[in-house]
Amino acid sequence: MAEITWEEPFCGEGASCFRIGTDATGNAYIAVAGQENQYLTDTTEALRTLIRDIKAGKADHLL
Repeated sequence: MAEITWEEPFCGEGASCFRIGTDATGNAYIAVAGQENQYLTDTTEALRTLIRDIKAGKADHLL
């Protein structure tokens, strides 16, 4: 299992808290705060692209 370095939780409105982490091999992780053993993983570049696309409004139709 990879050693993940988790950032502080990011909490939106209400109780929706997520954590983003990285490992030494270039992978990125997203998990619900408190449930870090169940995560979504991809490359750091894929996470970067996801965040940029969300900030650009490409997921607004999901709101």
